Amino acid sequence: MTAPLREALAVLPVQAEDRTGYDRDAFRHWIDADRDGCTTRPEVLLAEAVDPPTRTGRCTLTGGRWYSWYDDTYLTGPRGLDIDHLIPLAKAWDSGASTWSAQRRQAFANDLGDERSLVAVTARANRSKADQDPATWMPPTTAAHCRYVTEWIAVKTRWQLTLDTAEHRALTETVADCPNGPVTVEPAPYPPRLLVQDSGSRPNSY
Repeated sequence: MTAPLREALAVLPVQAEDRTGYDRDAFRHWIDADRDGCTTRPEVLLAEAVDPPTRTGRCTLTGGRWYSWYDDTYLTGPRGLDIDHLIPLAKAWDSGASTWSAQRRQAFANDLGDERSLVAVTARANRSKADQDPATWMPPTTAAHCRYVTEWIAVKTRWQLTLDTAEHRALTETVADCPNGPVTVEPAPYPPRLLVQDSGSRPNSY
């Protein structure tokens, strides 16, 4: 699917959220989908490194440099980085994932098939965000807001997730000031095939 940003937002369904029964453990992560010794976390770090780290043993990473676009910060070494689920697991549960199979939830939590799904960012930015949506949290760097809402809309579209009323309002207000460029989304495969690419070659989907 390819559509202008505001059109992509307009077709997302809006309905009330329900967190009944949510358990983070319902989304199994991090896994080594391709059995190369690297789980999803180091796969993302390897793909997003500005300067590649050294990999030793069973995917121990040292050195390297990353750019956390949420807060416009460069970090050396992987220890200060978290891997953020752009759509937090709790918000995914609220907006449709509660009805999914365990297999589909695992695929969502480890989605390396679209580079927008998982993002290496500073631990402080990730923990500030927690499980909030754009109605209550946006990246501290104002220049990142258009990218953030565009990618939020893309990942919600990819996984056929809904929006709640406050989330929809916040997205609508933000995208009104953003370029109305095309957003391309490949629906998440289901039943899921291997959602992983070679390190450093995750597809750029827009």
